[in-house]
Amino acid sequence: MKYNQTTTLTIITTTTTLLLVVSCFVKFTSSEMIFKDRKEAGSVLANEFKEYQNSLDTIVVGLPRGGVVVAYPIAKKLGLPLDIVVPRKIGAPFHEEYAIGAILEDGSGYFDNDVINTYGISSEYIKQESHKQVQEAQRRLRVYRGSRGPQDFSGKRILLIDDGIATGSTMHAAITSIRNKGAKEIIVGVPVGPKDTVTNMKPLVNRFVCLSVPAGFRAVGQFYTNFDQTEDEEVLELMNDPAVCKNVESHTPAQ
Repeated sequence: MKYNQTTTLTIITTTTTLLLVVSCFVKFTSSEMIFKDRKEAGSVLANEFKEYQNSLDTIVVGLPRGGVVVAYPIAKKLGLPLDIVVPRKIGAPFHEEYAIGAILEDGSGYFDNDVINTYGISSEYIKQESHKQVQEAQRRLRVYRGSRGPQDFSGKRILLIDDGIATGSTMHAAITSIRNKGAKEIIVGVPVGPKDTVTNMKPLVNRFVCLSVPAGFRAVGQFYTNFDQTEDEEVLELMNDPAVCKNVESHTPAQ
């Protein structure tokens, strides 16, 4: 199913039906949604979270870089603050795009021990790669947040957003991090993902929203017309948008 501006109402109707099937019965459809770009995907995804509009206990959290672009229209439409967590993928030594785990800026993370044991990946490689990715996660946090401190997740509902999900390693690490920060509820929202990963991830959170679960999933990028790499400058621009910053201020308790 192709997605464009002229089919918005049809897609939203189809999406609602799909989500009821996915969320309630964990059954899936092979129909596909093709998004123009990440911002369009975020605009469609925002319709699934209307009940949280202007909610004082809800924060939208994007996974940089591409997930921030999807999260931005959700935060802006719903009048919610936008923040980030920065899990970094740990790729296999034989194929860096094949995730064996992910790690956060504080050194916590998630590792797929079955994959690590199957391929005999050494602890020394994991240690070196983890150190490198922790440094990159810390750099991104400094750059993207600037002088603005992190939101307090304690007792909050978190809408955790990415531009798609493949193996689920980075999302798994992000969920663990947010739960450790005391969130009362975690809701994951992604435009697209494969059936097996969505099924495995769903029990980890309170609600899992995936707009499209296509049978022919190979990579997230195949379901976008434009899936160019997101640069630091774009993330900075979105994080510092006055509308989103205003949302942050309105959700910050007076001292």
